[in-house]
Amino acid sequence: MRALIMSLMLAMTPLAAQADELPGWIAGAWVERNGESWSEEYWSGPRGGILLGAARTGKGETLEFWEQTRIQIDPDGSIAFYASPKGARAARFAIESQSATEIVFANTAHDYPQRIRYWRDGKLLKAEISKIDGSEKQSWSYAPMGE
Repeated sequence: MRALIMSLMLAMTPLAAQADELPGWIAGAWVERNGESWSEEYWSGPRGGILLGAARTGKGETLEFWEQTRIQIDPDGSIAFYASPKGARAARFAIESQSATEIVFANTAHDYPQRIRYWRDGKLLKAEISKIDGSEKQSWSYAPMGE
């Protein structure tokens, strides 16, 4: 009986995300190269309600930027993206939209970026950051590392 009540309560909570709603398609080791410049992202698969990520960019052997990231199911059941550039306090970006191959997060109170978008294009992982109005757009096209 208790299990039935818990199941009904979960079913009646439309905002509650399930683990299978996390974007497992983002998992992997990804790289974009442009001459000596490079950008890498690493994403774990979803487990325990979270995907763990890391990113770094540079030129040649010089590291220019690094960041720790995560996509998780928050205690309220919503999905959010957290970014901690160079070890700074993590900024939270709430989910804005999601499909089978795309996920978009936004935080209008953040200086930059305000929108973060990931999507798959065949075997490529695409990423884009911008202001909420789409201005100041930066984008990446990552291939699987090792290919």
